[in-house]
Amino acid sequence: MSVLRPDVEADGMRKRSVVATDPRQGRRSTIQMNDLGHADRALAEQFGYNPVFKREFGWLSAFSFAVSISGLFATVATTFVYPLDAGGASSAIWCWLISGAGCMCIAASVAELVSAYPTSGGLYYTISRLIAPQWVPSVSWTVGWLNLLGQVAGIASSEYGSAQLLLAAVSMASGQITMPDGTITFHYVATVRQIIGVMAALTIVCGLINSLSTYWMEKVTKGYVIFHILVLVSCAIALLAKTPEKYRHNAKYAFTTVDGDSGWQPAGWAWLFGFLSVSWTMTDYDATAHIAEEIDQPEKKAAWAIFLAMLFTYVLGFLFNIVLVFVMGTTDQIDTTLEQPVAQIFLNSLGPAGGVFYTVCAFIILQFVCFTATQALGRTFFAFSRDRLVPFSKVWTKVNRFTGIPLYAVWLSIILCILINLIGLGSYTAISGVFNVTAIALDWSYCIPIFCKIFSKKFTPGPFNMGKLGYFVNAWACIWTLFVTIIFLMPTARPVAADTMNYAIAFLGGILLFAAIYWYAGGRKFYTGPLIEAQVVDDEEPSSGDASDNDIKHEKKYEK
Repeated sequence: MSVLRPDVEADGMRKRSVVATDPRQGRRSTIQMNDLGHADRALAEQFGYNPVFKREFGWLSAFSFAVSISGLFATVATTFVYPLDAGGASSAIWCWLISGAGCMCIAASVAELVSAYPTSGGLYYTISRLIAPQWVPSVSWTVGWLNLLGQVAGIASSEYGSAQLLLAAVSMASGQITMPDGTITFHYVATVRQIIGVMAALTIVCGLINSLSTYWMEKVTKGYVIFHILVLVSCAIALLAKTPEKYRHNAKYAFTTVDGDSGWQPAGWAWLFGFLSVSWTMTDYDATAHIAEEIDQPEKKAAWAIFLAMLFTYVLGFLFNIVLVFVMGTTDQIDTTLEQPVAQIFLNSLGPAGGVFYTVCAFIILQFVCFTATQALGRTFFAFSRDRLVPFSKVWTKVNRFTGIPLYAVWLSIILCILINLIGLGSYTAISGVFNVTAIALDWSYCIPIFCKIFSKKFTPGPFNMGKLGYFVNAWACIWTLFVTIIFLMPTARPVAADTMNYAIAFLGGILLFAAIYWYAGGRKFYTGPLIEAQVVDDEEPSSGDASDNDIKHEKKYEK
């Protein structure tokens, strides 16, 4: 617990200090308030947490971090197959426009809450400020575990996609072969075991990068958005300029063609599965919130970074999907053993050199997604362990004295992401379930707090707020999430069998079952929701030593 109290200088003048007590280890330390910046003082006074991270992120790096979470160029490359199989060209375009609008409502609602409560706990923390105290433990427990599932699944699926893109580039470089039956293959074709092996190696590299201090992570992140924009714009121009005529389509084909082969009837229902691409790309909105304690003025910078990054992704993603549909050729021309339709589009339109180059660029961008998402997940484990939500919380809250980061929490994230991807050794279909459950789990971990905010009389808006319009935006965010959840839990192909089953429901049910068992087995006895670690003591006494009875009598506690 941290006690925020007035202290007495030698000359009798009063000054304020934070007396920090770690309830897990019983240690106390004193930090002078004059030594803290505005954001760290607010963290202690308003939100009850000890400032333990250095605030290295500014406007550009916070925006770049938020953009990197979506990884637009790369995530479209790895999920473009979903709208194509679901409803063809028109699904890729119109599903992005429709679903993206719903995602923007979620993003704006998340940004509003992050602006009001900028802590590393993200939206999980906001529960303690929005609902009646008796409901805080159970609701925040559910939100926390959903958020952890979504983040782990998101990184795992991104690392798997990274491995697929990297090996697709290797396949392109090995040379293309046209078989006697007309099918296209390559001298080298990656196996599932090779993809899993490369995925594990890339995840470990991601862990090593995330073992660096916040100072270096900020440097790594800052230039990413410029690289991403250059790749995205140059690729779109190259595709429009260089694609041979045999692969081009007109506007009527791009905007009206419905030709999915999912087996679902009616075709309009199958067409809706195209929502998955945008929902997987435009998610993990609160990742920037999880590094809020490393951002200067997070109530402004974190919130605006979330909103502007998602707007960037929505608009440019819509335009990039239009470009891809205009130059993609027929389904047969991109359905190859490469198993990466967008990488095949690069190869068909730009030749081997251009195809390898932009596929490698997509791989690099997706690796940045993994770098930043892992940083956010490590901070999430730290924040949740700080509140004793996660087992062995003492381990995950330890901050490395050399790098100033929760190193054990970072490597816990890495291990979990590798383990969940090992499912791919038994079933590739199960890996698709990891993609699906990412959007479901994360969006529900946002919409539960958003729903609570709609009916809360305790909400105090931050600098980023939508005023009265916010209630309508919040409501649509919840309605939209409920609608797409039904779609994302359905099998994407029929007839339904073991190799066409959507295993997202298994992942979702598994984490909820674990959370329920852990709750009733002991969690409800020690978990009380986000902890209040800061108290204001009005009397004067030295900042060292234990608090006296007088401290307790005159203290002024901040409400959750």
